[in-house]
Amino acid sequence: MRALIIDGPRSARVGEVEVPRPAAGQVVVDVHRVGICGTDVELFTGELAYFEQGKSRFPLRPGHEWCGVVSDVAAGVDEAWLGARVTGDTMLGCGRCRRCRAGNGHVCADRHEIGITAWPGALADKVLVPVTSLHRLPAEVDDRAGALVEPGGNACRAVTAALAGPGRRILVCGPGTIGLLAVAFARAAGADVDVLALDASRRELAVTFGAGRHWTADDPPPDQYDAVIDCTGDHRVPSAALALAEPAGRVVYIGVAPAPSPVDSRDIVLNDLTVVGILGASAGLASAIEHYADGRVRPGAVAEVVVGLDRAADALAGRIDPAPGVKVHIDPRR
Repeated sequence: MRALIIDGPRSARVGEVEVPRPAAGQVVVDVHRVGICGTDVELFTGELAYFEQGKSRFPLRPGHEWCGVVSDVAAGVDEAWLGARVTGDTMLGCGRCRRCRAGNGHVCADRHEIGITAWPGALADKVLVPVTSLHRLPAEVDDRAGALVEPGGNACRAVTAALAGPGRRILVCGPGTIGLLAVAFARAAGADVDVLALDASRRELAVTFGAGRHWTADDPPPDQYDAVIDCTGDHRVPSAALALAEPAGRVVYIGVAPAPSPVDSRDIVLNDLTVVGILGASAGLASAIEHYADGRVRPGAVAEVVVGLDRAADALAGRIDPAPGVKVHIDPRR
């Protein structure tokens, strides 16, 4: 079968690899749609912090925002999974350690991350995954939305950490995919949501997802918010976010900058702030699917560009230029 292979920094190609065979507890999924995200780009450029930490290494096969149809199951796996439309968790814990037993497999010290560490990803004709990682997709969630469940799960977790609800004022910093979805999930919870961006290029898109005011670096918000969600990759924003939060408010960090972010802990203590970090979508996947299925969140507008697997390397290299805020999806069947 075909798969996208990143051989080294800024070097990617589609190559032939062996068709995966499911071992105990595993299934094979025919991939229908895969999203290209910022993590994939950092894998392509070699800038992801995981390389320095030894968690990622070349060559690798990316792709962790995906959906598809189960086409093969291992002996002992319920054959009712065959033909099921599914998506799956990126974070695969060992299942045995204290963290996994406590339900925190996404921070397992021995975890795999599909398409990010050594586990081959979904930018391929087929992907091999544990059956325990699967989530069924109802008919109301089409392939485009199905491949947006993973970023949606991240956004949902961030919004939950921000305690979004009626009467809450929330500022989302960075209207990328997760930021825009965070706006939508926060609005679905009844919160009032503003956006802070570098410029106004994504203003209209942010409004379609439910944003009220759209602030920019040149026109920052004059007031503070009950919660601030940092969805950027800008190392300057974590410190600024603390100043934008009301005393006794909350700051949620889900964006990861390529450089360390200086934060003065006195700003946290003296303003009695609660600060939360979010890693991975695991605990938010089911809720994201429910929000998509019943229409409370309609994610499709962030993924209106779809190309075949042969254009995946172009997408990683930035040679496909979608509208501001719109991400590229890959359909290996094209």
